[in-house]
Amino acid sequence: MIYSYRVTLAGIKGFYRIYEMSGSTTLYDFHKQMRSDMEFAQDQLIMFKALDDVGGVVARYGLFDLGNGTVDKVTVEQTAKAGVKSFIYFYDVLNKKSVIVTLESIREGNGGIPMIVDSKGPNPIEFENGYVAFEDLPDSQRHLPSQKPDWDSLEDDDDKDEDEGAGSGDDSSDEDDDKDDDDEKDDGDEDGKEVYDGTEDLLL
Repeated sequence: MIYSYRVTLAGIKGFYRIYEMSGSTTLYDFHKQMRSDMEFAQDQLIMFKALDDVGGVVARYGLFDLGNGTVDKVTVEQTAKAGVKSFIYFYDVLNKKSVIVTLESIREGNGGIPMIVDSKGPNPIEFENGYVAFEDLPDSQRHLPSQKPDWDSLEDDDDKDEDEGAGSGDDSSDEDDDKDDDDEKDDGDEDGKEVYDGTEDLLL
């Protein structure tokens, strides 16, 4: 059997990768191939959070046993039989960086190692660095190099922002006062940074 999975980023239309593989492929092999293809860091803790067709958590698979087996022992065929329709694949657990991996189809055939058969957009790191795909631009900014931008809609947006700014001018001093009060409350929490040792993320 050939298993087909679509890898996407939440809220991003300009990125996907489609993989095909055999049912005997372990999640660890799938992880290694995604890490190589999409240039994920090699020294991070990883995890597959398995979901059913309504988004409920079915299992969690990691490098060590989280109660459902380790990624090097669990195959994609086993997860499909267990009712897993998608994964949130955390390629960096501590920093909560992930992609969505959705089972698209299972069909007859002799699958092999995980292989990209279709793709769109750059690797996820580019989106982290601020890259915006054409599909994800606001309608007013979508135009080809040979086309003129829709300046009227841009001006309308600017006018709207100015009107909103003018209407909220009287409350600015009150907001500043509230912000100062919040800053004073936060001063007692050292740098204002949450400190944790990483074990909390195993239950993402």
